[in-house]
Amino acid sequence: MRRIHVTIDRLALAGFDPVERRALVEGLKAELSGVLASPAARSGLAASRRTPVLRLGRMPLAPGASGSRALGAGVARAIGRRLKP
Repeated sequence: MRRIHVTIDRLALAGFDPVERRALVEGLKAELSGVLASPAARSGLAASRRTPVLRLGRMPLAPGASGSRALGAGVARAIGRRLKP
């Protein structure tokens, strides 16, 4: 497998100011690319499938853009753990 295509139809971030929203999305994108590039995650994604909802559990949110970026990275890591076979 050489390429993974991920589509996020909607990301609802109510209550985040624009700076924090951008930071969360940047953290999510950056970490998710690394998570999905790992051999363990790629083996779990060999077959095409749709996953409408992933329940990731509770995650802390520190204030400010750095907290939002860390939350985005945490969400990406949790997604990677849920996708493993």
